Amino acid sequence: MFRISAEVASDYSSRALGLMNRSVMPKHEGMIFVYPDKGLHCMWMKDTLIPLSVAFLDDNGEIINVERMSPQTETSHCAKAPARFALEMNAGWFESKGLGPGTKIKGVGSLPKGR
Repeated sequence: MFRISAEVASDYSSRALGLMNRSVMPKHEGMIFVYPDKGLHCMWMKDTLIPLSVAFLDDNGEIINVERMSPQTETSHCAKAPARFALEMNAGWFESKGLGPGTKIKGVGSLPKGR
């Protein structure tokens, strides 16, 4: 089991800002994006300075897919099935823990509703 401390981005402005303009992120910290509706949500890294990995999660917190994202790029990284959440961590974090599609991330049920 791994404990994650994640900032919550549950409204449009916090999701749009995300982790932009940060130069470091502690080892077991990240950001979870909460969307109001399931969808094929996508992430990009235009003004993000650190390499990240994103796990797209369904309503129950099950990982749909994990994507590695390079800093300061405009490449879209999208959910491969309708997702309700996206969890960003330092690049390679999910892989280093053996977490991939089908793994359940606990605690998403207590997150605020996306708006």
